[in-house]
Amino acid sequence: MTVVSEPDEAVSTVRVAARKGQPVLVLAGGSNVVISDEGFPGTVLLLRTRGVRLIDRDARGALVRVAAGEPWDELVAHTLELGLSGLEALSGIPGSAGATPIQNVGAYGQEVAHTIEAVHVYDRHEDEMRVLSLPECGFAYRSSIFKHSDRWLVLDVDFRLAESAESAPIRYAELARHLGVQTGERVSAARVRETVLKLRASKGMVLDPEDADTRSVGSFFTNPVLSAEEWARVQDRLVDAGEPPSWPAPNGTVKVPAAWLIEKAGFAKGYGGSTVAISSKHTLALTHRGGGTTTALLELAREIRDGVRDRFGVVLHPEPVLINCSL
Repeated sequence: MTVVSEPDEAVSTVRVAARKGQPVLVLAGGSNVVISDEGFPGTVLLLRTRGVRLIDRDARGALVRVAAGEPWDELVAHTLELGLSGLEALSGIPGSAGATPIQNVGAYGQEVAHTIEAVHVYDRHEDEMRVLSLPECGFAYRSSIFKHSDRWLVLDVDFRLAESAESAPIRYAELARHLGVQTGERVSAARVRETVLKLRASKGMVLDPEDADTRSVGSFFTNPVLSAEEWARVQDRLVDAGEPPSWPAPNGTVKVPAAWLIEKAGFAKGYGGSTVAISSKHTLALTHRGGGTTTALLELAREIRDGVRDRFGVVLHPEPVLINCSL
């Protein structure tokens, strides 16, 4: 493993590995990856770059440049201390700032795509540094051009944040309910952070060494986005399952909660064995209970995926990046 604290060191490590014909695995927090029991057959680059800089201020807000290795939740707290809002609903998410554009990290109605202005990268294919604008990043639901691609090494991320102590408009119904407001309203950004941290903790999504439910990669499956035809087929299969929650998505599609599908397919909270199991607090989290292996985790994930497919005709897809293994 090579640990780097400067962007130039990261680029140099990748270049040397390329000359040797070695694959490279870039990690920072490592909170959204599942790695094979056999490990990774190449160079592991551990990013420990740090830095948060105020680059510019204009009518659109403050432009903040963040090093890829900066711990994410520390960054969120720091922006609030600076009187900046836009990231508050993303509080409590583990990992690093550089990882957030890779899967367009989102929670409680916010996504990093709402605030990212540019991503500074090293292009391994062209051997050059580039600055990718928001449209060039290809952001979609839990996805981007960076995900499942070894071309890009993220070095810095530019966020455009509002210079306000008020939050961005509350978009998520559950968060609005706990805040006691209507969706679309604004409240103190600090209050949003406090509420989100409590909500995440109640679901086992804030690391606690004493709580096995917190030993996970977060949500293991993404919420499926279905075409009108796929949604109609799901409704034909409901029988006595009841009407699933759903939300309109772009281009006439419908987003359905993976957790609802999993539970109605017969996989309750706590389902599994003594080493790996569904969290007792959150259906989407597959947890390590002690002594578990990646093989056992993936076997459980496949059982859940296949059960949902057989029951509803919907194929669930993993949210974490799978390294040297597959579902």
